[in-house]
Amino acid sequence: MARIKNKARDDGRLQSKVYIGTKNGKKQYKYVYATNAKELEQKVQELKTKLNKGLDLTADRDTFGYWGEKWLKLKKIEVSAGRYVTYCARYKNLEPLYSMNISKIKATDIQDIIIDCATEPSERTGKPYAKKTLIEIRNTASQIIKLAIQNRVLDYDCAEAVKIPKSAESSTRRALTEEEQSWITDTPHRAQTAAMIMMYAGLRRGELLALTWRDIDLENGTISVTKSVELIKGLPHIKPGGKTDAATRTVYIPRKLISYLQSTPHDPLGLVCPTVKGTPMTDTAWRRLWESYLTDLNIKYGDWANCMQTGGKRPAKHSPIEKPFLIPRITPHWLRHTFITMLYMAGVDVLTAKEQAGHADISTTMSIYTHLDEKYKRKSISKLDEYLESIS
Repeated sequence: MARIKNKARDDGRLQSKVYIGTKNGKKQYKYVYATNAKELEQKVQELKTKLNKGLDLTADRDTFGYWGEKWLKLKKIEVSAGRYVTYCARYKNLEPLYSMNISKIKATDIQDIIIDCATEPSERTGKPYAKKTLIEIRNTASQIIKLAIQNRVLDYDCAEAVKIPKSAESSTRRALTEEEQSWITDTPHRAQTAAMIMMYAGLRRGELLALTWRDIDLENGTISVTKSVELIKGLPHIKPGGKTDAATRTVYIPRKLISYLQSTPHDPLGLVCPTVKGTPMTDTAWRRLWESYLTDLNIKYGDWANCMQTGGKRPAKHSPIEKPFLIPRITPHWLRHTFITMLYMAGVDVLTAKEQAGHADISTTMSIYTHLDEKYKRKSISKLDEYLESIS
């Protein structure tokens, strides 16, 4: 039980000296100041409540930045290099909180940052942050506060009350249309094998770049995902496992992909998607390969009839004239999203889809399935309107 002693100070304020225990054999005290007896008693009671909850009152002046640095230090040994860079960026977004006492931060302080990020253009893109990034910023604040909670600095995560503006744009991540899927299957290119595997097996880029032909069992129609490439400063490092424990999995692949892989010349002991020298791809090598692939798709499937730069003609790939991009810039994650969407359309249950996609949390798969439910149920209901209009 805390012992309280009150006395008046020379500056007119009242002071209480509260005994809070011992540390290294020395008595520890906490001083409380107020302008009147009622305020002093209220502060003393708040202090006693914190003591009863077991909070560390000697850490009451710790800043958000102090715990943020500790959190980043932990993350550096827990996550991939790429994910750590993302965490650093999200922590940087929270810079206005660095010097604030973490126990004094309110939900409104974090909310202000979220609103600014949702409405002000970012330095990198010139556009406000997307909804996904805003959620990451809020979650970063929450994880830092939770670390402080675990160390008994405070007992409440105010970040949980922060709202993401409904006006925030969703990311452009989507599934390919049937026409776009045919572009992948019908266009030979050195990147085609990578695209086919991401679209029909749902592998992440890091999983794909570490994949060897020995990991693919064409007789049984499976791909064993047991390792991944981590790009550190652009250079590839193959490590066991994947993004999470759930990423290590066996993916059952469709006959369409099996047939494609059976007809693909390869080194049975080599990587599935190596550089021309047979080595793991660097970040630069991958980006060049993917850009070359998108260029081929753009030239082949873009609508050039009304293109002023080319005079309405389809340009050659290496033509020096400016070639605008007339098709969507397909990303590896669009292909992975397409795989999950095809599982949904095929009636695969959400638990199996989670395992095949290698999601650590079923809520990730559920969010995709729920979105697709809303989309296709609306489409189904619209058929009722069409029917009723046809008989009226």
